[in-house]
Amino acid sequence: MAYWLLKSEPFKYSWEQFLNDKRTFWDGVRNYAARNNLRAMKKGDLAFFYHSNEGVEIVGIAEIVKEAYQDPTTEETAWVAVDVKPFQTLKKPVSLATIKADKRLAEMALVKLGRLSVQPVTDKEWKIVLELAGHKL
Repeated sequence: MAYWLLKSEPFKYSWEQFLNDKRTFWDGVRNYAARNNLRAMKKGDLAFFYHSNEGVEIVGIAEIVKEAYQDPTTEETAWVAVDVKPFQTLKKPVSLATIKADKRLAEMALVKLGRLSVQPVTDKEWKIVLELAGHKL
């Protein structure tokens, strides 16, 4: 299993809306690196759900339920989407400030490649963020 991070601006699509919808497709990605990350996702992988621009924190975990397919919002074949469903709400959101303050996460893509909307997360980073969120490992 691989781990990921998906960014969403809460005013466009919040964790609360995701919980209400119970499933959605992750579309609209127009960055090649982020697109390649979507293509690499496998069914059953988990992804942190990150509120960007406002809130600026990891608030939950999503599960990949359908692997990459043509993004339905464009006819350009270069772009893909994946389907995701809520997996778990974090006990305590983990802010970007908390992540940046933790030296163990200095190499995390969220710190190094802040603007990338779909990012890989290492096993070690995953465990540290869950620890910061108050989850037992």
